[in-house]
Amino acid sequence: MPSEALAAAVGRFADEVSATLGELAGKPADDLRHEVVVEAAAIAAALIDADGRISDDECWGYLGAFGPHLDGLAGATPSQVRSSSLFTGKRAWVGRPSTLFDLLLEADRRDGTRRTHTYYAQAMRLAHTVASLDLVPSPSELTALEDLRGALLGAMDAAGVARPGTPAPPVGRQPPLKSRAAGDAPMAPTATAAPAAPARPVEELLAELDALVGLAAVKADVRMVANLLQVAKLRKDRNLPVLDTSNHLVFTGNPGTGKTTVARLLAQIYRSLGVVSTGQLIETDRSRLVAGFVGQTAIRTREAIESALGGLLLVDEAYALVRGGEHDFGREAIDTLVKMMEDHRDDLAVVAAGYTAEMNDFIDANPGLRSRFTRTIEFPDYADDELVQIFESLGRKNRYQPTSDAVTKLRAILAAQPRDRGFGNARFIRNLFEQAVARQATRLVALAAPNDEQLVTLEAGDLGV
Repeated sequence: MPSEALAAAVGRFADEVSATLGELAGKPADDLRHEVVVEAAAIAAALIDADGRISDDECWGYLGAFGPHLDGLAGATPSQVRSSSLFTGKRAWVGRPSTLFDLLLEADRRDGTRRTHTYYAQAMRLAHTVASLDLVPSPSELTALEDLRGALLGAMDAAGVARPGTPAPPVGRQPPLKSRAAGDAPMAPTATAAPAAPARPVEELLAELDALVGLAAVKADVRMVANLLQVAKLRKDRNLPVLDTSNHLVFTGNPGTGKTTVARLLAQIYRSLGVVSTGQLIETDRSRLVAGFVGQTAIRTREAIESALGGLLLVDEAYALVRGGEHDFGREAIDTLVKMMEDHRDDLAVVAAGYTAEMNDFIDANPGLRSRFTRTIEFPDYADDELVQIFESLGRKNRYQPTSDAVTKLRAILAAQPRDRGFGNARFIRNLFEQAVARQATRLVALAAPNDEQLVTLEAGDLGV
């Protein structure tokens, strides 16, 4: 029943937020419960008002959850609710943090605590529950969910309070700096690996997504996918009908724009939400799928897909599968892919990636592809400021610090670099960083005993002549 599900979410919000607020105020939680239930009613009303359509299930859910606690709701019907102004104008409520949240936030800022995390977790669960009252949440409801999330997290950021999903600050001293000898090889990219059990919390994964440089539209699209899946999971857990939707995606954009990084996070989000069982990311391309002999391509493609079962298969430069003409074995790979996507639809997700224009050729190559790849996420090139941020983040991760002159030199290099399709974006920056580290190591060999500051400093000359 809609009212039972929402009542349970309201009860959890009231229990946990009242307890947190009571601890802060030095009062019994029961003394504050009514005020917290009113807060929950405001969140629910905002989601119901988001699309301007008030369904019977939304009305019954709201009345059943809040009728016993708020005046004027007992005995009301959906038609009476729709003719009243109960939900009118409530959508704006999710656009900014409430007074109650601000109170918890100020305490967190002052005390170094994380009380707002309790509010955030229960508010988002409540909002997702409201969105799950209807068979499919509308785009406006999904946007309202993101507005609520953004308002709460934005307030935390402004107050210097760590977001939910971020690790607690380290305790004790940092490990000593490990110097890099002149002959050491530059850092190698981290290999893709299956995530360790148990599945990581969705909020932790979304925090990692949010921490990526740039990609604002990409992040919004992935969060939208996550919201849809969370709502569907709530309905499935209550044995309610769930609309059958595709979890396969197309990623378009130039090399080095973060497609693999986002795919790796998406695989783990899918695992956390029960879309797939293990969450590994398997990367492949035409060279690994297509053989030169009749019958071999289907075998190689099946093997690649079978290794991805339970996780996500990323097909890079997928358009290359249709580049060989009508009788090319790439078509065999596509046919096999389509069949196995259908056969394993309950435990496999596929992301097809490549240049924007060419991906249309891939989708048009088989009638089954367009019906399965229903959502495309566009990855834009990074701006110069974002590329500088990526360089600096690589430095922080590996304990290197570029000087201001080095950053100026980096900007000059970026300004002179042609931005055609061959430009590597973040890949170009990583190569530049590794080369700078190698030059720095060569420079330090001439010093008898470089100090810690010299070991971590990248100078302008380290970026090349």
